Amino acid sequence: MHRNAMRRTFARLGWLLAAVLVLAACGAPTAPAPAAPAQPAAPAEAEAEFVPTRGGGDLLRILYWQAPTILNTHLAVGTKDFDASRLILEPLAAIDADGNLVPLLVEEIPTLENGGVAEDLSSITWKLRRDIKWSDGTDFTAADVVFTYEYCINPATTCVNTATFQGIASIETPDDYTVKIIWENPNANYYKAFTSTNGRILQKAQFADCIGEAASTAEACQAANLAPIGTGPYKVVEFKPGDVVLYEINEFYRDPDKPFFKQVQFKGGGDAPSAARAVLQTGDTDWAWNLQVEASVLTQLAAQGGAGQLVIYNVANVERLLINFTNPDPALGDERAQLSQPHPFLTDHAVRKALALAIDRAAIAEQLYGPAGSPTCYLLWYPPFRSGIDEYFGDDCPQDIAEANRILDEAGWVRGADGVRAKDGVRLSVLFQTSTNTLRQKTQELIKQWWEEIGVETELKNVDAGVFFGSDAGNPDNIGHFFADIQMYTTGAAELNPISHLCQYTSDQASQRENEWRSPNNMRWQNPEFDALCEEALQTTDTNRIFEIAMALDGLIVSDYAMIPLVGRPRVAGASLQLRGYSPSGWDSEMWDVANWYKVD
Repeated sequence: MHRNAMRRTFARLGWLLAAVLVLAACGAPTAPAPAAPAQPAAPAEAEAEFVPTRGGGDLLRILYWQAPTILNTHLAVGTKDFDASRLILEPLAAIDADGNLVPLLVEEIPTLENGGVAEDLSSITWKLRRDIKWSDGTDFTAADVVFTYEYCINPATTCVNTATFQGIASIETPDDYTVKIIWENPNANYYKAFTSTNGRILQKAQFADCIGEAASTAEACQAANLAPIGTGPYKVVEFKPGDVVLYEINEFYRDPDKPFFKQVQFKGGGDAPSAARAVLQTGDTDWAWNLQVEASVLTQLAAQGGAGQLVIYNVANVERLLINFTNPDPALGDERAQLSQPHPFLTDHAVRKALALAIDRAAIAEQLYGPAGSPTCYLLWYPPFRSGIDEYFGDDCPQDIAEANRILDEAGWVRGADGVRAKDGVRLSVLFQTSTNTLRQKTQELIKQWWEEIGVETELKNVDAGVFFGSDAGNPDNIGHFFADIQMYTTGAAELNPISHLCQYTSDQASQRENEWRSPNNMRWQNPEFDALCEEALQTTDTNRIFEIAMALDGLIVSDYAMIPLVGRPRVAGASLQLRGYSPSGWDSEMWDVANWYKVD
């Protein structure tokens, strides 16, 4: 296969899940359908003549029911932080809704054809634009790119995006506007670094003294994390963590005609149903993110709207259960959830398998998500991957309570008088946590009912989303600490090639006290075969083999029940009927193109 086939292979995914679904007209969920992202109705003649100009609009109101807490995405763990930051910090290139790379801070996208990618795939060379300024008026140069790499590869920084930079041998800067990445081995995934959500560039001048432990402890660095200087269309005016960010135009932004809005208010808090009402009915906001609302409620809100419309777009996200392989018992003190303390019963494969078999994914999807969710056993639930891993569970992974009970019986877990199973004095009693969201709480209730049918006692816990997805090292209730037995949330690959996303879960990425609970493998799952495949993926240029590795990695995670996928989720947002210019991408931040947004009367 031609070396450039990698891009073409994964570009096939760009059309995925972008259909505009009219919720009121939809029946039972089906496999996602290809189309283009939702767009506003055809403009009237007067609107067609409207030309947006920089500062021509007043305030853009964005509502995320999960409130941002940090704006340095290399230390963040939540989408709300990634998106709030994207108005400020940018990667070299974005990925649009069709899976195409869009140059932002560079003159063009390097390819084999234009010589930017070496024929032997040993390097990629980015030519930076010479007109890019930071929001403080200083020049953006190659030194800032190299610094961001050095910042993130230092283990003491506890950067969450280290997987993005794995495989880099060195970075050369022949001049101030040239960045040449040299790979340890020929790399077919040559766009992995400095692109999309995980590739934001930090200003060296602002963060120079923030590498290592100082990144999150030094007072000046903590201030920088809350107000980074950026190259994006906006800069921070005021940030109240856990509440609201107020931005104003970056006067040094490269496009003299953008952005349209003088200010942006990025408001956090509330819940998904209230966010849906605010955009669809009351018109209190212009854009509402992640309307993870029960299907019947969202259908009614959309039908009775008048102020906004639903925007459903392609995304590779999966609502999933994550299994804790370490012991979260608070009695362990500093050893709580450390690798030295294995979980007393979730390390038993039979228990994990029984938990998965007891779940009726179809019921969750149909009763709660409707057309905004599809039941899945896999992480790579979308074409072309899904058909390649059906060997693990078949295509529908049906609920099987009887088989779950049989497995637990055979493994020696015996029901007590109270109906709860136990073995060697250890009871099957789980603390199951997720973020506060009515749909998630109903999912919890269904799962609790099914688990109790197989003799597993289940305590439910929900945590405010701003806390649950927070990155504070002192926050015991966030997903990084994972001080529960099982937790549930949505995540997925943020690029067409899912290898970097999957390889976040290697053994060396275990979230621990030593890395301030920021490393992405918060299950603390250890699997040498998985680690070896990730290492192989860094060293092969055979695109067919990389495709096989991606499916094998998915198969290892789900067959070992380190995660239990539940529902494949297209992203549902809401937009004001007057808002224009948006084209949300499932392969990048929802805010990737905010400079293009404008409103009409």
